[in-house]
Amino acid sequence: MRILLGGNKKFYFSLLLIIALALGMVAGIFFCFFYSDAKENRLLPVYQVETSEAKVALTFDVAWEDSDLEEILDLLEKYGAKATFFVTGDWLDRCPAGAQLIVNSGNGLQNHSNTHPHIQKLSTEDLLQDTVKCAEKIQAFTGKQPVYYRGPYGEYNNTVIQALSDYQVIQWNIDSKDWKLDATVESITQNVLPKMTNGSILLFHVDSKAKQTVPALQKILPEITKQYQCVLLEDLVLTDHYRIDHTGKQIATT
Repeated sequence: MRILLGGNKKFYFSLLLIIALALGMVAGIFFCFFYSDAKENRLLPVYQVETSEAKVALTFDVAWEDSDLEEILDLLEKYGAKATFFVTGDWLDRCPAGAQLIVNSGNGLQNHSNTHPHIQKLSTEDLLQDTVKCAEKIQAFTGKQPVYYRGPYGEYNNTVIQALSDYQVIQWNIDSKDWKLDATVESITQNVLPKMTNGSILLFHVDSKAKQTVPALQKILPEITKQYQCVLLEDLVLTDHYRIDHTGKQIATT
């Protein structure tokens, strides 16, 4: 018996190896199937828009104070640019004069939550309550409901997008990173200008911690406006007959 087993060690080892490889292949197939399915079912916000027109959207997240807001608005006016400001309800409470300046200058006011929470941690009910509170405050300034939403910290998931189906959730494909403590005029400029393309959505901040947004915009806006028209989101983002590809690019379907 010992001789028989000894003589078949190679056979049994080979058989076990074949079984292990087969199980690994099956597991790999199942992983790829479910991973692909999960990717296909993942809902994405709008990161940029496919367009043949030389148009881009400047966006500013506003949740802190308004120390540089007037300078930003002056620069936008100087270069004939429009921008969309995603504001929190808390900021509107603290800085109503700033909000009025945004509206009076013809720029956009949109929803960035009421209290700047981590929305992925909120229940659907709490998310909706927070969003509605901010929307009501925006409506008081603009006379109309906001139609775009950007989650604090850039957060989103399927639950958020489904719960906020009345909004188009907006991200960005160009992050100036003006919020970083070590941001410089040069770093902000390099984060923006080389990446510009038709349909880009750019992210900046009002009252950013590094305080370099205004001097950076003084360099960036003259260059951008030589090639592109800076428009409100409503003049760039499609409202119907579109799909969003795996990168978050909004593409017209008709």
